[in-house]
Amino acid sequence: MSVESGQTPEMSAMPDSQRILREYQHIAVVGFSIKPDRPSYEVAVYLQSVGYDLTLVNPRYAGQTALGKRIYASLTEAREAGATIEIVDVFRRPQDLEPVLQEAIQIGARVLWLQLGICNDEIGRQAVAAGMEFVQDHCTKIEHARFADDSPKGITFHS
Repeated sequence: MSVESGQTPEMSAMPDSQRILREYQHIAVVGFSIKPDRPSYEVAVYLQSVGYDLTLVNPRYAGQTALGKRIYASLTEAREAGATIEIVDVFRRPQDLEPVLQEAIQIGARVLWLQLGICNDEIGRQAVAAGMEFVQDHCTKIEHARFADDSPKGITFHS
């Protein structure tokens, strides 16, 4: 398994973040905000518009609906409700990541992805040790747009 950005010698080589976004289509947005001016909202709208299946997670808005989706209090609640979660895309402060990681491991997520500006090498080591891929300090929207812009017109990666 592998990591991006902030790599340490114990961590594997950098993963192909674009490969991850091509390989998986079920993304949980942890720290999702219902406010349209927030980065988590903007990223979620983009990811949904290009065909990803989203699960929205934020205990503050649990039970509400946004983007046509129910918002869950936790990854565990979402999984118990039947959500498929492959990538956990996190919009939380670095010091608040331990419970997110533990839940991601518990539900069997394949990737822990920390959004642009969020870095925590210790969480990365733990994620990799648990068999997950790990990306930090990268935006799923930006990474997807990079490979989508390079693709021939008319090709969609997720439907």
